[in-house]
Amino acid sequence: MRRNTWQREAVREALGNNEGFVSAQMLHSGLREAGSSIGLATVYRALADLGSAGEADSLQSDQGEVLYRACTPGQHHHHLICRSCGLTVEIEADAVEAWAHQVAADNGFTQPSHVVDVFGMCAKCSAD
Repeated sequence: MRRNTWQREAVREALGNNEGFVSAQMLHSGLREAGSSIGLATVYRALADLGSAGEADSLQSDQGEVLYRACTPGQHHHHLICRSCGLTVEIEADAVEAWAHQVAADNGFTQPSHVVDVFGMCAKCSAD
């Protein structure tokens, strides 16, 4: 188990202060603007550690960049993500869960896992 360092705690806090997914570069920039001496490589390592611990979700943007978001450890969930502002909402998807398990079983697979991220426009961005 990794020990908690001030750098990891700073990244955890910065990630938790964002509503949507953000890049490591955006987190690093915000931390530096707030006066932190943390390095970009350290931010990447901390995000990887948080992801491994189930404390951060990640996804790949349309541009191929990996984005991160704080999440509740140990709880499987899915996301609705606004393409415009990045607002992210964790959603339950019981039908998706049942489908994934059934498709896996129908094909002789066990212990299925999956990721579902639904991209669209939030109500605010749709109204603008």
